[in-house]
Amino acid sequence: MQSAHRRHPEASGGLTIVARERKQGRRLLGAWIGGAILVAGLVAIIISSIVNSQEPTPAPSTSTTSSEPVPPEPTTDAPSDFVDPSVADHGWVPEPITTDADAYIRSALEAAATFDTERGERDAWLTHLDTWFTPDTRYTSEADQLDAMETAQLELRQAVVLPERDWDSLAGEQGRVSAAVNGGIDYAPVPEDPSGLMTIGTADVTLTFTRADDTGAEHEYDEQVRVSVQVLCGGETVPAPSSDQQSGDCKVVRYFPEPMEP
Repeated sequence: MQSAHRRHPEASGGLTIVARERKQGRRLLGAWIGGAILVAGLVAIIISSIVNSQEPTPAPSTSTTSSEPVPPEPTTDAPSDFVDPSVADHGWVPEPITTDADAYIRSALEAAATFDTERGERDAWLTHLDTWFTPDTRYTSEADQLDAMETAQLELRQAVVLPERDWDSLAGEQGRVSAAVNGGIDYAPVPEDPSGLMTIGTADVTLTFTRADDTGAEHEYDEQVRVSVQVLCGGETVPAPSSDQQSGDCKVVRYFPEPMEP
């Protein structure tokens, strides 16, 4: 006898077909989902590339960091070595700002005989020399000190520098004079100077005269002179107005018409 639970052949084949179709459906669904994910990934990559290409690239920094401190800009001009350096443009000697008696005496002796008739007038040159003077502190009253200084300035004009007639003669030949101190300076004390800050310096000076003839050719010749000047370095010297000079810097008290030998 056959069992009552025996399956019909057609029924068994139908179930197999259905199962196969379901399996293929699941495969197609999985392939579709995978493809969709792949496409989405590609789209994201493309969008990201476009966005990144549109963003500006930051410029490279040019600033550098230094450990060295940057010094501040100077707020004032450095002090000058001369009262007025521009007087050299007129052919004159600028007054040095110094407490060195030797250096100052050399410049003072040269200043009293250095000029250019083509570049500066005689009166202007003498006015420039006036600024080298300081009152004589051996006098107790201010009035006496000023009188003594004015007397010394007048003596310079009348008995020390080149006379006016000789200046005019030299100017007619487009002339100039340059003075140079030769060798050392001989020093002598100043009488009745309780401060001991004054001194008289005497030196040999070479005067080089330059003249032009009718053709414009220049000719030079030298003259030797021995001259003396009294200076005050330290104490209460009076600085030249509107200069970096200070009280105590060297100044002229007097030029002498004749050398003052020790």
